[in-house]
Amino acid sequence: MTELTILMPCLNEAETLAVCIRKARGFLAEHDVQGEVLIADNGSTDGSQQIAEAEGARVVPVPRKGYGAALAGGIAAAKGRFVIMGDADDSYDFSDLMPFLEKLREGAQLVMGNRFDGGIAPGAMPPLHRFLGNPVLSFAGRLFFRTDIGDFHCGLRGFDRDAIRALNLRTSGMEFASEMVVKATLEKLRIAEVPTTLSPDGRTRAPHLRSWRDGWRHLRFLLLYSPRWLFLYPGLILMALGTVSTLYLLPGPVQIAPDVEIDIHTLLVGAMCVIVGLQAISFAIIARSFATRYGFIPRSATFGRLLDAISLERILFVAVPIAVLGIGGIAWSVINWASTGFGPLSYSGTMRVMIISMTAVVAGIQLAMTGFLSSMMNIPMRESGSSET
Repeated sequence: MTELTILMPCLNEAETLAVCIRKARGFLAEHDVQGEVLIADNGSTDGSQQIAEAEGARVVPVPRKGYGAALAGGIAAAKGRFVIMGDADDSYDFSDLMPFLEKLREGAQLVMGNRFDGGIAPGAMPPLHRFLGNPVLSFAGRLFFRTDIGDFHCGLRGFDRDAIRALNLRTSGMEFASEMVVKATLEKLRIAEVPTTLSPDGRTRAPHLRSWRDGWRHLRFLLLYSPRWLFLYPGLILMALGTVSTLYLLPGPVQIAPDVEIDIHTLLVGAMCVIVGLQAISFAIIARSFATRYGFIPRSATFGRLLDAISLERILFVAVPIAVLGIGGIAWSVINWASTGFGPLSYSGTMRVMIISMTAVVAGIQLAMTGFLSSMMNIPMRESGSSET
């Protein structure tokens, strides 16, 4: 039985591929590991396939373009119970994989390398990546998903093949690395981390990685998989700020300094914060419900109970009275205006009532629409091709 597949994604790596394969095969031989070296070729045109076969590696072509697509194709084709993946640019040492394999044998389902603990050789990582990109994205990943992983984007990692395939990873680009860690964390796989070294890229051509484009794709992925941080927390903050400022200014203008007074315009900003905050919270509910239903994010027991409790009827029970009160405030303002013969009104008093009333109407309508949309998403779906008995 094949214990280990050493997997390398490949797109025109003729300069460094042979040395990487030799190191990997040397590791298997030195430690008497039953394994293979697998090259997931993503359409190389420089003879990388022939080099790989000449060096004793198995080559699997992956027509779909992208770093993640190549890795997904390689994982599907791997014969080993465990897989250790790494770039074929000679920046990772394939002769020193025993720490990964030991952790896997001990029961870890994902073993991440940590370049910051193991050592980054001079010139191996651009300063932008070393001091900004990787630390910021790794911090965001730890914050959003409550994981202890120190190097979210290390390309050298090992995993239990069946456990990772069960995650149903979907991305095809560089963000595949983030998706693997995020989904493994959310599914509560056993994750370990070991120090690893990073050497300068052995190629003379430019790397496939594009710093700002791929960095944004990683950050976008982290945000999309965390509706709490993308929608819920910003929404709650805006709602709190808007509600406090609105209540503070409801009785009238407030003098906050000898020459500074806040009034209608600040009240209007507060009302806008309430509306935008409520909308963000609504998006959080809908996004989480959608992501859970279609398998992007596993169901959370706490959030699941909350979603189950927020029925259409309960939402309407809150939304309708809010909207009615707002309509009542607008009606009062019109009646008050009519009593003056539609003449001049107290600007501060009338505007204060109108701002609060319009905010209530918008909030009520928005809540009702959120309730209906959420209910539409929760309509049971019959499997295609099934028949009723």
